[in-house]
Amino acid sequence: MKLVIVTSVEQFQQDVLKLFKKANIENLSSADIDGHKNTSAMLLRTNWFSSEKQGNESSLFFSFTEDENIETLFNLIKEFNRSIETNNPIRAVVVPIEKYI
Repeated sequence: MKLVIVTSVEQFQQDVLKLFKKANIENLSSADIDGHKNTSAMLLRTNWFSSEKQGNESSLFFSFTEDENIETLFNLIKEFNRSIETNNPIRAVVVPIEKYI
């Protein structure tokens, strides 16, 4: 069993849920998060609204699941990312679980 963590911009939330379903990952959790990109100090100084929130509305998904489901999910995410026209692809990582109850 491993932990898979997926992040995406809010625009792709429903797409990510469909990808989890296609990968036979039925149980998952999600949370709304703010995504941030580091910008150079020069850009911040020239931005009239630099005191405003710089984050993007994003989503975080995670699930404890089996290796074969994760492989399927990763393949589906790669395919999805190839088809989008944005610089905000879906991201995913896998964390091994040493112990669980």
